[in-house]
Formats: sequence, C-alpha cells, structure tokens
Amino acid sequence: MKPTLVVLAAGMGSRYGGLKQVDPVGPSGEAILDYSVFDAKRAGFGKVVFIIRKDFEAEFKEKVGKKYEGLIPVDYCYQDITDLPAPFTVPEGRAKPWGTAHAIRSARAVVKEPFAAINADDFYGRDAFAKLAQFLQTAQSGDKYHFAMVGYRLDLTLSKNGSVARGVCQLNPDQTLKTVVEHVKLVPSGTGAHDEDPAAVEKDFPGDARVSMNLWGFTPELFDALEARFPTWLEKNGQLPKSEWYIPFVVDELVQEGKADVAVLPTDSSWFGVTYREDKPFVMDEIAKLVAAGEYPQSLFAK
Repeated sequence: MKPTLVVLAAGMGSRYGGLKQVDPVGPSGEAILDYSVFDAKRAGFGKVVFIIRKDFEAEFKEKVGKKYEGLIPVDYCYQDITDLPAPFTVPEGRAKPWGTAHAIRSARAVVKEPFAAINADDFYGRDAFAKLAQFLQTAQSGDKYHFAMVGYRLDLTLSKNGSVARGVCQLNPDQTLKTVVEHVKLVPSGTGAHDEDPAAVEKDFPGDARVSMNLWGFTPELFDALEARFPTWLEKNGQLPKSEWYIPFVVDELVQEGKADVAVLPTDSSWFGVTYREDKPFVMDEIAKLVAAGEYPQSLFAK
C-alpha cells in the first residue's frame, strides 16, 4: 500500500501577511508545497490530502489542487474550529484554530493508510521524503504505535527575520525519540538558538540539536490516539483564547507513556520556509540553486 501525503494548509500565515501556501517561489511560479508534492510522488507516495479551510476552498483548489489533475490523486479535508468532541463548544471570542494535532485529526475519515504529515509552507527536500516513504511502506502498529519523524539540525532551520517555533528533540541511543518539546520563540544565538519565551524552562540549545519540522510519519492508528486525548486537552486548555494543540505534544505523551516509539530519520536535505515575508527572497534563491543543480526541473508542471 502506497503511503499518503497529508499537507497542513489551513493556516493563513498571520505573520507572513497572506495566503502563503499559494505564493510563487519557483522559477515557473511553483509554490513551496508543489516541491513537497513532487518529492513525495517520486518517493512513492500515492495520494495527497490537503487540510484547508472552507473560507478559501475555491481559491486553493483553483491555484493549487487543479495543477495536480492527472498527476496524483488529490483529496481535501477541512479544519473547522467547531469540529470538537461532545460536549465541547467553541468559547466565546475564540478565533484561533486549534493547532496541528487538530488539523491532522481533520483527516480521520479520509486517511486509512500510513501517511506523512507536513506543513504546506516548509521545504523539506528530496532525501527527507525518500527516507520517510521507505519507513511508511513497511510501517505497522503492534503492541505499540510505530511512528517516525525526520530530524533536521536546529541551526539550519532558523530565520534571520524573527522567532520560530521548533520541536526540540532528545534521542535514545538507538536513535528513537526520547522526548520532543515545542519551543515557540527560538532565535539565532551564537552557534545555536535561544528561546525568548518567558515561560520556557530550557532556554539555550546547540546548533546540532535535532528538531522536528513537522515532517512526521504515522500509521492510521494515530487517529484513535487523537480522539482519545483531545477531550482531556480541551478540559485543561480549551478556554484559553490562543491555546494550540500541537502534534509534538501528542507524540511526546505517547512516547513517555510507552505507547509509541518514534524512529528519528536524520536528513541532509536543506530545510527552509517562509515564516516572514522577508524570508521569501532567500527561499527563491535556494530553490533556484537546486534547479540549476538539476535537483528539480525548470517547471514542475511542464507537459
């Protein structure tokens, strides 16, 4: 069974200032996510599922989904702030989506095979998808969940234009995940990074620390875990106006409880993303270099 690529594309990019998921960065007008789909397809993924919002459905399908007709099967799921388990309801004044775990949960009725989950606005690289596809093609859950994540060097994932959120990992001797902690205000500091969040307990990290860039490999049993844990999270955090349920939170809980192991797949792929509008020229330059080196064609959609 070929794995599925789940693309988290429901965020509008508030810091970026627009629908950055469809913003062109490639030499023929490609968006970042076009390169992810291209890499996933040549690695052996058989389908793409986009997690979007209803309010920009028409624009997204016209500018993004239409390009893949005849290339790879595409499906859509919708992250809806009201998609909550009973008896929970959206608190008055809540406008912020519920986070990446909630976004992945949106695909529970559509995805029945092992899958990768990625951010739409991150460039992950060919090697990352190849390694994850190899893992997913044989992934099965037994006495515990068997998941994977691609691990990037922290110092190669920072932005010069502001703080970023990263899941900082500690590894076991067998290169499985020991723990992952989300740090939401990381900035470059010396050869590593510093967390400017006042609530962060751990502040400073070396440049070679492995981080999650939300390139995960899951079996569909993850949806059972999400359903079981979402009510507990909502009880504790659901009334906070800006609380977000991040997928690293769920994965870390499962690991600490002995209910999952997570293979950390190190990659030499280049990672880059557009968190701030000022990041875009750098991303365009990096993609141009990869095209010039023959890693990608001049046009991903040339007939």
